[in-house]
Amino acid sequence: MATLLHIDSSVFPGEASSSRSVTAAFRKSWAEQHPQGSVIYRDLAANPVPHITADAWSAGYSAPSERTPEQSAAFAVRVKLIEELEQADTVLIGAPMYNYAIPSTLKAWLDNVLLLGRTAGETPSAKGTPAIVVASRGGSYAPGTPREDYEFVQNYLEAVFTGTLGLDLDFIVPELTMAPRNPAMSELIPLYEASRRRAFEDATAKAKEIAERLAA
Repeated sequence: MATLLHIDSSVFPGEASSSRSVTAAFRKSWAEQHPQGSVIYRDLAANPVPHITADAWSAGYSAPSERTPEQSAAFAVRVKLIEELEQADTVLIGAPMYNYAIPSTLKAWLDNVLLLGRTAGETPSAKGTPAIVVASRGGSYAPGTPREDYEFVQNYLEAVFTGTLGLDLDFIVPELTMAPRNPAMSELIPLYEASRRRAFEDATAKAKEIAERLAA
């Protein structure tokens, strides 16, 4: 039975969020391909995971018998998050750009699941798992745009998900999402609408592609 790990981190609910709207479309298509599948869902805005602490960090590099009660309790939270990642056949993450970077709640999740010798290192435990990141943003940071040098979301997540966790990463990038709300961007609305259409099309197509790959 296939398992999808679905993580949203937008502070906006439902259709008010571009990233949530697109992850929902991917999940719907994924469920159609896996009618008996299961979904592990985490809404990091509604239920944030703890930020990493000294106890949670140091416990990962201590023998179980040597951990303090505080270390054991903090590490148990990390283990649950790590196991959810390891159980997944597909990972889906909504990662909107806030102030040129990912939400702090998503960074907290990453800090918990990155563990050298298990999820990171020579043989990452989730290596090869397909991962789709919906990296929405209010403007455009694509190559050739004036703000290209301010793109720190895809660069960072590429380093973490591919370079460290070893996931098979792909992006869906709905951009210019502020165009309908910002009068100064009104001339960009057609580009926003085209980007939004592509994002939904990509979400459906990529869910099907991953299902076909896993079934092969």
